[in-house]
Amino acid sequence: MDVVTSLTQRLEDALDRGSFEEVGACEPKGEGDRLCALLTIYDLWMEPIDRVADRVRFQNHPAIAEVKNRLEQPFIESLDELSAWAPATPTDLCADLRRIARGTDDSIYEWVATSADWDQLIDFLTIEGGPDALFDDLVALCQVGIRGLPKVTLGANYWDEMGQGDPAKVHTVLHEHLVDAVDLRAIPREELPVPALRRNALNGLLATNRWLQPEMVGALGLLELQAGPRCRQVVRGLRRLGAPSGAFPFYEEHAHVDPLHGKAWLDDAVRPLVEAHPGWAARIKRGALWRAAVNDRFFVHVHRSLGERSLDVA
Repeated sequence: MDVVTSLTQRLEDALDRGSFEEVGACEPKGEGDRLCALLTIYDLWMEPIDRVADRVRFQNHPAIAEVKNRLEQPFIESLDELSAWAPATPTDLCADLRRIARGTDDSIYEWVATSADWDQLIDFLTIEGGPDALFDDLVALCQVGIRGLPKVTLGANYWDEMGQGDPAKVHTVLHEHLVDAVDLRAIPREELPVPALRRNALNGLLATNRWLQPEMVGALGLLELQAGPRCRQVVRGLRRLGAPSGAFPFYEEHAHVDPLHGKAWLDDAVRPLVEAHPGWAARIKRGALWRAAVNDRFFVHVHRSLGERSLDVA
């Protein structure tokens, strides 16, 4: 990416200056630039306030809103294309979501559990980011305006993310302990491959567009259905390679609670939501398919990259 003329760099400069004249007419230099620019905008909604600092005042600036909308339209179209989604109402949505969860390619997790060396495991954990970065904030936003049993169900999920009131057990804190225990490094956004950027941008798209709330319910529900088995595989890999004790609590916690979360998400959130809002069914499935599509491409890319590095070393 050309850091001088890229839309992302111009957007960064505009946010620093508070002047957006050069941003409106600037087109992204490719998919990576488009996704990085979107993620820069999503930071205004999702980044910790101490990191985004004074930039947050531009969150709803007309120029930012115009760029956001202009970039999101092709992103949404690409998600529909990647996921081969068609607007048909499912006959049994919960069964469909379970089939989508089972149908994804999780071979990279089997490889992590049985074959990856230590450096490969660390590289994988660095880019995977846990069941999902900032999942607590995503669940909090997902339940806005929802009532009854679905609200209580998502609220219980959020309370688990908050360590059930124990600050030391908050899931983001457990992830920080993992980072310290195995010395995970932060990868600069501009160094991430497009499949990783796309995966990250999907969260921002859903979190900053309330009209996509049904898709968010589907995407987060799929994550809950899949995270438990995946985390168990990571725990196997950590044990096999003799990881320090501080590396285990984050993945062990998710391996234990996420299967319960996934079942509750379907039975006590998705099902009653669709009963109350039948039009949500197709869109909840759409969000799950989006999530499955971006994850599959991300994991295939990472698995190939890490495997090729191993072959190069050999």
